[in-house]
Amino acid sequence: MVQHTEGAVRIPVDGIELEASFDVPQGAPGVVVFAHGSGSSRKSPRNNYVAEVIRERGLGTLLFDLLTEAEDQQRQNRFDISLLADRLVSVTEWVWEQDSELAVGYFGSSTGAAAALRGAARYGTDIDAVVSRGGRVDMAGDSLADVTAPTLFIVGGADSEVLALNREAYDRLTCDRSLHVVEGAGHLFEGDDELGEVATVAADWFEETLR
Repeated sequence: MVQHTEGAVRIPVDGIELEASFDVPQGAPGVVVFAHGSGSSRKSPRNNYVAEVIRERGLGTLLFDLLTEAEDQQRQNRFDISLLADRLVSVTEWVWEQDSELAVGYFGSSTGAAAALRGAARYGTDIDAVVSRGGRVDMAGDSLADVTAPTLFIVGGADSEVLALNREAYDRLTCDRSLHVVEGAGHLFEGDDELGEVATVAADWFEETLR
């Protein structure tokens, strides 16, 4: 079992290294791997806030850059869901190299949610949970039907286009699933307590599924 660890790591993937922050409380039964959205990074303040709440529940977190700085300069890479899913899968393998007994969940935002769903579909029952925050889950395509992990979609009520896409994708899932709408929230959950609601609902989901 991974002992208490906290701090920056570099994860080798396909001849490059991805910057990451790996934080695992002592005795954590599982870790949540974050897949950020287009134009974001492991330093995303929203994801880091959610990660902090998850760690307060005794679970580990891993936030990493899906792309190198050079790759991120090529805008098309940000929307290459196959590439992003491959990166997520490789990082998941790295996590299990640290501790093969860790339960793993995915938290995906925007385009990262599509990568999380594709990764979960590829791993089947080896991935224990998926949470999407304002996710472009429609970009997961045919992989939606192959997801077996309990899956939670969190969407802002005022984020009407993304909410409609989430409802359509939700209907294509065959796993245990839930859709949580944060009333009045836009895509970035910037209103009072909106992000707090996201973090609490996500942490509840992971606490139930990763223990």
